Formats: sequence, C-alpha cells, structure tokens
Amino acid sequence: MAQHKIIVAGLGPGSPEDITPAVFDAVQSSDVIVGYKYYFRFIQHALRPDAICIDSGMKAERKRAEEALEYALQGKTVCVISSGDAGIYGMAPLIYEMMREKGVTDSIEVEVLPGISAFQKAGALLGCPLGHDLCILSLSDLMTPWSRIEKRIEAAAYGDFITAIYNPKSQGRYWQLYRLIEIFAQHRSPDTPVGYVRQAGRPEQEVTLTTLAEFDPEQVDMFTVILIGNTQSYAWEGHFITPRGYYREGQLEQGVKVGQGIMIESFRTIHGELANPDVPLDHKWALIHAIHTTADFEMEKILYTDDKAVERMHQAVLAGKLKTVITDVTMVASGIRKGALERLGVEVKCYLNDPRVAEIAEAKGITRSQAGIRLAVEEHPDALFAVGNAPTAIIELCELIRRGKAQPQGIIAAPVGFVNVRESKYMAKVFKDIPKIIVEGRKGGSNLAATLVNSVLTLDDADALRPGRDV
Repeated sequence: MAQHKIIVAGLGPGSPEDITPAVFDAVQSSDVIVGYKYYFRFIQHALRPDAICIDSGMKAERKRAEEALEYALQGKTVCVISSGDAGIYGMAPLIYEMMREKGVTDSIEVEVLPGISAFQKAGALLGCPLGHDLCILSLSDLMTPWSRIEKRIEAAAYGDFITAIYNPKSQGRYWQLYRLIEIFAQHRSPDTPVGYVRQAGRPEQEVTLTTLAEFDPEQVDMFTVILIGNTQSYAWEGHFITPRGYYREGQLEQGVKVGQGIMIESFRTIHGELANPDVPLDHKWALIHAIHTTADFEMEKILYTDDKAVERMHQAVLAGKLKTVITDVTMVASGIRKGALERLGVEVKCYLNDPRVAEIAEAKGITRSQAGIRLAVEEHPDALFAVGNAPTAIIELCELIRRGKAQPQGIIAAPVGFVNVRESKYMAKVFKDIPKIIVEGRKGGSNLAATLVNSVLTLDDADALRPGRDV
C-alpha cells in the first residue's frame, strides 16, 4: 500500500463473518490501527505483531482522527476502524473534515472501505423490511439540535419512508423516542410493523418484531437499531416485509376490486396528509370521506360532529333502529352506496318528486323541499335525515323536531349556498340529543351529504382504513 495513507474501514455490526475481506486485508497491511477500544476484539486475529494499536474510549473521535493524521504524516499506513459502515455515523466524515481543516489533502491519500451497517444487519435478521425507499435517523442531539432532528422525523413520517433509527435512547435521552413514535402514529396505521434488534451480529443479539401501536420504547437502548415500516410493509409468519412492487405489479390485494383499491389508496393518502389525525376514529372516518369527495382539506376545520355521532348512528343501523334515510334531493339519494344499503337492510327515500309534495307546497306557500320534509316526517319521523342542497329542508326539520313531530336517529346537514345556509346549520346544532354531522359555513352539497351517509353505513371498516367494499 502507498505511504501517507489513511484507510477508514467499516467493521460491520460486530460478527467476524460480516467483515469484508477488503477490510481484513487493510487491517493486516496497516502499520497503525486506530479505533474505539471495544472494536479491537473483532480484528484481533488479523493484526500484525508489529502493528501500533491506538485505542480510546467513547466520545474521543476527534482525538482518534488527530492521531491517525499524525501517524500518516510520518509515512505510516493507518487504518481507522469504525463499526458498521465508516461513512454512516462513522469516522470517515471526520477524517475528511480534519484533512480539509489542516490543509493536508494533497499529501495524504484517504481510502474508505464500506462495511455492513447495523440497519442492514437488523433488516436481514428481521426479514426484508428495507425493500423500498428508506432513510436513516439518529436521535442523538449531541451535535444536532433537537429542533432539526424533529423536522427530519416529520419529513420521514410524512414521506412514507421506511425509517431506521440509530441512537434511539440513552440514560440522558429518554423522551425523544416517545416523541418520534407520536409523530409516526400520525402518518402510519397502528398495525405498521416495527422491528428492533439489539446488539446486531453479536453474541448478545436480540431480535423483536412488533407493531407501531404495541412498540414499547422502554425495551430499547443505545445498542438497538429500530426499523419502522412504510404504508406497504407487513408482517408475515414472523417476518417483516416491505414489497418492492415486482410481485404485486398490476395486481390487487386478494378480494379487492379495482374501485375499492383506488379508494383504499386515496384514503391512505388523505390520512397521511391530515394536519391533525389525532381525532376520534368515527369523526376521522367521516372527515376522510368528506375530503375524498371534495379534495378540500378545509373540511378539517369545518366538518363538525357531535361526540360519537357517527358511531351512534352506525350502532342504530346495526340495532335495526335506523332503517330509513331521508334525503332532500335525488342527487343525495343516488350517491348513497346501494351495496351498503342492501347489506344493512336500509332504504333511502326522497319525497321531492312525490305528487303530494307539489300539492302541499302550493297549498301552504312553502318550498317543495319543505313540503318533502313534512311528508317524510309523517311517514318516517325516526329516520336519518341527510340534506345536501336546500337549507329550507333543515329549517323545516328543526321546526318539526321542536313541535315533537320528528325524532330523527341522526341529522346530516350539508346544504350549500348563500341564503339561510349558515342559519339552518345553527338551528340543527341546538338539538343535543340527536347525533349530527354538520358541514359548517357555506360549503356543502349533495355529493358531500351522500358520502357522509356512506361513512355512517361503513364505520366498521374505519379501523382498518379499508373503504369501498360495497363499490
């Protein structure tokens, strides 16, 4: 080997079989070996008898780099050993930075020999979690401010990267990992695979596969690498798998139709982009339906639901108490999923085109929407009323409730427009005992009212985030 040379070598995670032949050759041919004292045990048999070994403890990285540089300037071939890959949280960047600082880049050759990084070893032990786009994060804030680390965590979670976590927890850093899990929970489902390996490749090795919901930060330490899956990752027979896409290319999940597959992907996309996903599940289910229909994330601000309103209406359906949905216009009725209605034994009725409605409207001097609601209440006073067009329908319903003529199982108030729209929604909001979903302000529409009904009918699909079985 050439003189005036520093070789920065990655030893891998710790087991001799994971050290590359090139690294062994470098160790055997070097005059000086510099490294953290713990790592010398892995290369002891490869050391030359006359080799100078310089070992030091933790947090002495700069001193080791300076000593390596000093010996190299004396004409020695120096091997700086680093665990894992020397370029990943290892010594290689420090060596280059020091050479640049000292102005010796022209007089010393630097060669970097790659090694198996701990995240790669952990991935192999867990199965194949690293099959797609990934990133690596260190939670150590010794040289990186936490504010910057948290931004990177947010980006990794939002970007749906498979994420490897180094330096997850120490005696002095006990809360950072909890914060990371909190952030990832906003962008991943609870059943997202999480694997962690302690002392990868060493005799003390421990391998654990769990989920994001079940992961316990108290079970890890500084010797642990954590791998968090993306939205396609799954566990199978004890293995952590992230598909690359070759096998599933052009295929759908078993039992999933094309339309449902598109809906599932859309819902997952919306969930990942929610500003505040930490809301009750039944509200979130209605919210994602609303955004899916409108592509309007303002729904996060304007979609109002009473406490457990969607759940209460869904339970009323299952209990046979909610058998009829009344809509103000036919467009709302046409948007309610027929398969779900048939499956649950629920009927949809719109009285707008009933001949009796025109007669009532003319005789009473009211709108056809009002007349339709009057007639509907006479025949189905305990229905779910879904309004997506006419604020007068809401106004009429509220008046009939106040007079004791209507006892709805629920109200979906989503009329759209500029006249009496907001006021009608304020009226509906006062009935505390009736579960309500309200699109506040001027926004609304028939398609929105329909999709909110669909959210009520399909709430049992919310936990798995799998919409569209009735598509």
